[in-house]
Amino acid sequence: MPASHTNFDVAKVRADFPILNQLVNGHPLVYLDNAATTQKPQAVIDALVHYYTCDNSNVHRGAHTLSDRATAKFEAARKTVAAFINAESASQIIWTRGSSESINLVAASWGGANLKSGDRILVSALEHHSNIVPWQMIAEKTCASVVPIPVDESGTINMVAFSALLDSRVKMVAVNQVSNALGTINPVEEIIRLAHSVGAKVLVDGAQAIAHWPVDVQAINCDFYAFSGHKLFGPTGIGVLYGKRELLEQMPPYQGGGEMIETVSFDGTTYNQLPYKFEAGTPDIAGAIGLAAAIDYLNSLDRVALAAHEDALLAYATKKALAVPGLKIIGTAQSKAAVLGFVLEGIHPSDIGMLLDQQGIAVRTGHHCAQPLMEQYGIPGTVRASFSFYNTFDDIDRLFAALEKVRQLLL
Repeated sequence: MPASHTNFDVAKVRADFPILNQLVNGHPLVYLDNAATTQKPQAVIDALVHYYTCDNSNVHRGAHTLSDRATAKFEAARKTVAAFINAESASQIIWTRGSSESINLVAASWGGANLKSGDRILVSALEHHSNIVPWQMIAEKTCASVVPIPVDESGTINMVAFSALLDSRVKMVAVNQVSNALGTINPVEEIIRLAHSVGAKVLVDGAQAIAHWPVDVQAINCDFYAFSGHKLFGPTGIGVLYGKRELLEQMPPYQGGGEMIETVSFDGTTYNQLPYKFEAGTPDIAGAIGLAAAIDYLNSLDRVALAAHEDALLAYATKKALAVPGLKIIGTAQSKAAVLGFVLEGIHPSDIGMLLDQQGIAVRTGHHCAQPLMEQYGIPGTVRASFSFYNTFDDIDRLFAALEKVRQLLL
C-alpha cells in the first residue's frame, strides 16, 4: 500500500459522509462514481435541513424576518463562491441549475449576440455533450460552425493542431479543464492565451476540475467558467457561471420573468443589474446555501493533502489495472485527474457494471456523454472508476478483486 496513505487520515474524512456507511447488495459500499456526482458531507445536509427548518422563504424584497435571513444567506453564498474561485466580484457569479445550463446561457446569450455567418467555435473532442450541443444549436441559428479540436490516442489535446485552427474566424473556444470520460487535465492557461491572441473568447467547463484543486479564474484569465454544485460535494440543481464583467454587461438576458427585471410595462421592460439580469424566477435558495456549506467544508481541509491522496489512488489503481489480462486503459494522458476508464476484452462495459454493483461497487459505464470521443476510440463506452478524497486503497483492492470475479464468470 502506498506510503502516502499514512499522511492523510481518510477514515476521519469518511466519517463526515454518512452515505458511505452502508451495505449495498450485502456488501460495504465502494463508491467510485465521483465524476458523475460526489457524496455530501454532514455539514451540507445540516445546512439544507436548517434552511428548510428555520429560514425557508423567498429571497429579495421580502418585508419579514424569514425573507431577510434567507436573502442574507443566499447572497453570502454568492460571495463564498466568488472567493472560492477568486472572482473579482460576487456580481460576476450567476446562479444556474448546473454546468449544462451555464454553458447554454453563454451559448444562447453571448453566442446569439456575437456570432454570425462564417464564424467558428472550436470545441475539443474531449468535451461532454453539454459543451458540444449548445454550440451546435447556436451555430445553426447564426450560421456559424463548430470545429472539433483534435485529440490524440492518449486523450491529450493536440496543441499543434489547435494552434493551426486559430485565426480571425474563431470567436469562441470551449474546452473542459478535466475530461469527465478520461480524466485528462487540459492546459487551459495555454489554450486561453493562444485563443486570446486571435481575439477569441474562452469558456472553460470546470465541472470535473472544481473538486480536485483550487481554481483561480483571474489567474487563468478565462472569459467564462462553469461548474455544478453536485460535483463539489454540494446539492444537485445548483450551478455557477462566472463571466468577465464587461462580457456579462453586454449580454442580453437568457430568460425572462421575475427578478431579472427592473421595471415592466407594456411599453417596454428594463432589465436588472448583474447578476440578477440572468436569474429569472425563484432561484434554488437551499442549493446555493448548501453549496456554500460544501465550500466551507472543503476549505476546512488540507487541499494539498487531498490532491496528493487522489493522485496516489489513481497511481495505485493504474498499476493494478495494467496487471489485469485483457484490460485496456482508455485515456493515458500524462496529466490526469482521478479517473480510470477501461474496457475488458470480450465483456461489455454494462455487464461489468452490473456485476460490480452486485458486489457493492458503484462505477459508471457507457459513453459518459462523450460519444464523439468514444467513436474516436472505436468503442461503445468504458467502465469508469472515478475517485475522491474519501476513497481508500482498500476500495481499489475491492474493485480489482471484484473485476477478477467478473473475468472468471464471463470469460
